[in-house]
Amino acid sequence: MSRASALLDVRPLRESPAFLRLWVGTTLSVFGSQLASFAVLFLVWERTGSAALVGAIGGAQAVPMLVFALLGGRIADSVDRRRLVIVIRVGQLLASTILAAVVISGTASVVPVFVVIAIQSGLNAVGAPASKTFVPRLLSGERLSAGLALTNLSFQISMLVGPLIGGLVIAWAGVGPCLVANPIAFVFALYGVARLPSMRPEGSGADTPGSGFFAAARLVARTPVLIGAFATDLCVTLLSMPIALFPVINAERYGGSSVTLGLFQPALAIGGVLVGTFSGRITRSRRQGLVMLVSGGIWGVALIAFGAADRLWLALPALALAGAADVTSVVSRATLVQEATPDAYRGRVNAIDYLVGVGGPQLGNLRAGLVASATGGAASAMLGGLAAALGVASIALGIPAVRRYRRSE
Repeated sequence: MSRASALLDVRPLRESPAFLRLWVGTTLSVFGSQLASFAVLFLVWERTGSAALVGAIGGAQAVPMLVFALLGGRIADSVDRRRLVIVIRVGQLLASTILAAVVISGTASVVPVFVVIAIQSGLNAVGAPASKTFVPRLLSGERLSAGLALTNLSFQISMLVGPLIGGLVIAWAGVGPCLVANPIAFVFALYGVARLPSMRPEGSGADTPGSGFFAAARLVARTPVLIGAFATDLCVTLLSMPIALFPVINAERYGGSSVTLGLFQPALAIGGVLVGTFSGRITRSRRQGLVMLVSGGIWGVALIAFGAADRLWLALPALALAGAADVTSVVSRATLVQEATPDAYRGRVNAIDYLVGVGGPQLGNLRAGLVASATGGAASAMLGGLAAALGVASIALGIPAVRRYRRSE
């Protein structure tokens, strides 16, 4: 394999105009959402000075996600998914416009802000299962993995630069421009979806036994690859999510400096961006199950190293390695889920995937905080990393279909 083939595989952008438009629109909307999220975080803290209310932002987003994701999956498998997502994007555009107007109007209350971000979260939960089906309908084989890697890379870059640019913009002009950028970005996202072909579920009707969430649950239960994919994600997130430990470890080992604390999460994102840039070998691999398991194990080992590091120059590379492993695991797992799921079920199975992806990290951070309160932040990180590595190894041994999985040509 040539050196060029080890770089990010951009063939989907060249070969599929529909994917190119979808990717550009999605990238801009994710970046706009990152700017808006950072602005809301800053705004709530500035107006209230309450850490509890800042934390409540996550609750206002999580509850609608958990409530509406399964509904979104069921709808996605019964209607034209393109039309559904168009309606969702219009709703998100209107909600983000209302949020910008509420804040710019100068109202002192943060209650309308919480109401609007809850509505935005609910809309996203309804639309996410359908939008996840677009890439596997436009791409297949190596191109599917490459397309998912491109999508994930744009997300990682937005996570890295969004807060940085948001901070500079707020310092210069306040939160208004950050919030105005979000509905503008949704216009591009709406265009990318509107230009897609019809996306009605394939194999519906007589080919789909049963209906609703339980039919999808039965499909997952009888498909070892899907069980292994979801179990691996839960091992990585539920057992070892480290975000909640950053302030604790920073206080334990690095003096509690806000400057030092600000380096931890970007270190994760940098690792993700680097591996995304050189993801060609990963996305071309036919053994996506093995890739997912190995990267999950590396994640656990990297967090053990992060917890054990007593020097910042050792801790940050460990986090970068964890971020690289996380992105690799996410791309390979997404490939497995899409390839192993018949199109008629993709909306509902994507809803399960969405719940695992949202609920796992939140519960993982809760677990990390509880363990840290008893053992300390560093010990919690090491115990979580060890648990994740052992959990992934158990999946590799207990569900051999995952490690033996080979993509069909």
